[in-house]
Amino acid sequence: MPIKRWISTHWHRLASIEATPTAIALGFSIGIFLGFTPLFGLKTLLALGFAFLFRASKLAAVVGVTLHDVILPFMPMVLRLEYQLGFWCLSHPHHFAPKLHLMHMNHRVNLQAALSWTTFFTTTTPLLIGSVIIGLPLAAISFVVLRAILQRRAARKHLELERPLIR
Repeated sequence: MPIKRWISTHWHRLASIEATPTAIALGFSIGIFLGFTPLFGLKTLLALGFAFLFRASKLAAVVGVTLHDVILPFMPMVLRLEYQLGFWCLSHPHHFAPKLHLMHMNHRVNLQAALSWTTFFTTTTPLLIGSVIIGLPLAAISFVVLRAILQRRAARKHLELERPLIR
């Protein structure tokens, strides 16, 4: 499915939700925020849970999470950026993580190290911190922009319903 049609389909889905513009925008921004987290397999469930908790639109939260399917080819770069930002925040004195040199590593040792719990915890913490640094501003921007668009759309729709028919 072409990206333009995918976005159009999801926009119409968002715009047709029976909820207030604030609830739709909040649900969408929750989805956008959680889409940047490295919690693969849990993002949609967490989005539904947070949308329920904050009384936001659950469908909009799911649409916000799935919007990251559009940037899927760029996710390795986004994850690396998140890791670098998180690593920088956690290091004292602040510095970025060393560059990855995968060509010179033994793949057997590399796979064993990647699947160990210590590696999981040492990489997940910087990733989570970096995802908050990137996700929060983008979620806030998406909330403000989407709420403004939906409020304008609702006001226009309200004016059209009040306008008398001219014969």
